[in-house]
Amino acid sequence: NAPMRSIIAVGSGKGGVGKSTVSTNLAVALAEAGAKVGLIDADILNPNIPQMMGLSSGRPKVVDNKMQPIQVHGVEIMSTGFLTTPDKPMIMRGPMLHSAIRQFFTDVNWGSLDYMIVDLPPGTGDAPLSLAQQFPLAGAIIVTQPQGVAVSDALRSAAMFEQLNVPIIGIVENMAGDFFGAGGGEKFAQERNLAFLGRVPLSANVREGGDYGRPVVAQDPDSEAGRAFAEIAKNAAARTSVLMMQSADVIPINVIS
Repeated sequence: NAPMRSIIAVGSGKGGVGKSTVSTNLAVALAEAGAKVGLIDADILNPNIPQMMGLSSGRPKVVDNKMQPIQVHGVEIMSTGFLTTPDKPMIMRGPMLHSAIRQFFTDVNWGSLDYMIVDLPPGTGDAPLSLAQQFPLAGAIIVTQPQGVAVSDALRSAAMFEQLNVPIIGIVENMAGDFFGAGGGEKFAQERNLAFLGRVPLSANVREGGDYGRPVVAQDPDSEAGRAFAEIAKNAAARTSVLMMQSADVIPINVIS
């Protein structure tokens, strides 16, 4: 396969914090800034990326024994959501998940990419472990809500990536506002000496964008949330460049038995 310059994992300590929303809008924002971007839905068992990108009916073509990613909003995408239907979910054990994630890198004709965004399932299970052991990650972005419980889960996610020798690109605080509060993610980043990439407000247009396959950064770029995602993408790109220079393209892989 052609080179992927920066593989970026997007993770969270718990579900429901808007990780896939951040992944999709980050990918679209980077593409709109002129980068060549791929997006892998590594939540193999519960894929949401196709719906969030407006691709519920997409099926990848196979050319020369390689799947062709489906492109929308300037982003090349691959997901098990293209290969299954909601009434026939995938049921897999750990080793099969390991294999499925690997195939999304090796058996898909991605072409040359500046960024590969990998939307991980929530938590600290098989998927991030598999990814970090098999591929040289530029780093990880951790998504959290502002409130204490979510931040505690983000701490576990950060500790896992650090244990795997995966640099942390930064923290995104999602769904900030009156309901969940604001500032918890930024405070967490400061306490852990991590970069804070930005804060996304809790807003109806973000939710509707995900439900109807229209990422807010493309659909409503001048909204508060649209501007926030564009800023997060800019900060993530800058921070990734710094980390890649620091690592000199040598990222140790720490296999945990």
